[in-house]
Amino acid sequence: MRANILIVDDSPTMRRMIKKTLSMCGLNIGELFEAANGIEALAAMSQHPVAVALVDINMPVMNGLQLLIRMHADERIRDIPVIIASTEGSETRIRELMDKGARGYVRKPFHPEQIRDVLLPFVGAAEKAEMAVDDGDDMAF
Repeated sequence: MRANILIVDDSPTMRRMIKKTLSMCGLNIGELFEAANGIEALAAMSQHPVAVALVDINMPVMNGLQLLIRMHADERIRDIPVIIASTEGSETRIRELMDKGARGYVRKPFHPEQIRDVLLPFVGAAEKAEMAVDDGDDMAF
């Protein structure tokens, strides 16, 4: 079964780049949903089946940490894995996010293979798929 992914980032450009990256990664992906903040993410999770959420930390209205806290309090969505994708990389902040339930972290800018590797345990690989981007490629988003 293909896994639906929710991309939560306040930057439309970053959401577009993540979608492009996901299309190249050879993952078993179904639909891609988007949200510009935590409130929109909660609405998307209530409307669509989501296998994993790729979430930025710093967003207006409701940030990534607040989203994690709200998800943990809601039994319908608390088990959806959250992967943090952020420019913020302090060990203290990452540890705080992991303590609140984040299941992985990738730092922006990232290489496509980093997104693939962090999502692979949650969505699996597409059958007979190979990543369209060579691991040695210098492309970063």
